[in-house]
Amino acid sequence: MASTYLSLHYHIVFGTKNRAPVMDAKWRPRLYDYLGGIVHRLGGFSKRIGGIDDHVHLLVSLKSTHNLADLMRELKKSSSVWVHDTLGEKQFAWQEGYAAFTVSASGLDAVAKYIANQEQHHKMKSFRDELVEMLEKSGVDYNPDYL
Repeated sequence: MASTYLSLHYHIVFGTKNRAPVMDAKWRPRLYDYLGGIVHRLGGFSKRIGGIDDHVHLLVSLKSTHNLADLMRELKKSSSVWVHDTLGEKQFAWQEGYAAFTVSASGLDAVAKYIANQEQHHKMKSFRDELVEMLEKSGVDYNPDYL
């Protein structure tokens, strides 16, 4: 094949340290914009970002040259510094780990809608229950002690 063709889409989820409900609804949209800007600066494409006060979901498209661990490190580091410096939330921190799931091109709309409806979704289900459901649906082995 003379060229490279790919479709690399990820649904990424990560929470605040100790799942503390510290992301205020007043500034969450600014944080989501900032996260999207980081993805763009790194050469990726942010399709949808959302969440609630203790975690965030990103739907992103990446290139073959991206390393997911490097992207996550930069997302968390840069956004934490931004929250500290710009918003003055000095106690803000992200949890150490994250979950990332590949998404087929045909599933992008469904995942984007799921992310857009986080506020409503979490009136019925906790972040932990949501994460367990996603891990099990994706066939990911996990240790419940680290959720």
